[in-house]
Amino acid sequence: MATLGKAAGVAGAFVAAEQVVIDTLVNRARSYIYTTASPPALSAALLQSLKLIEQGDTRRAHLRSLIEKLRAGLAGLPWKLMPSDTAIQPLLVGGNLDTVALSDGLRARGIRVPAIRPPTVPQGTARLRISLSAAHRTDDIEQLVGALRGLAR
Repeated sequence: MATLGKAAGVAGAFVAAEQVVIDTLVNRARSYIYTTASPPALSAALLQSLKLIEQGDTRRAHLRSLIEKLRAGLAGLPWKLMPSDTAIQPLLVGGNLDTVALSDGLRARGIRVPAIRPPTVPQGTARLRISLSAAHRTDDIEQLVGALRGLAR
């Protein structure tokens, strides 16, 4: 089972299994039985997304370089980037008010980075959730790094 929301950029999930498992889920899984069918457009979007994923080496390399640039650019700031090799780079701020203030400061500069707070994360570990994609440019990373450096003063 896997979700399709992050890596494939669509909604929903899938189960790949032997036919007996699929039959059991289709006939007994209440969350499946009582759900609304996915719209056909979602299937078309998923098929296109799978093609892009299959041919995406250049995009993945670009994203990897953006992640490295971000991590290098944020070194030495008062907030710590948490370990992550993914496109989601959590910046640990700590307190809820400080995290929201930092998120608001970025928003005032035209950059949307949400504050993630308890109960989503443990108390005292509020963070910014920096989400990168291959659609971002190097200039976007430089703008974010510059804004965070400005807000750190």
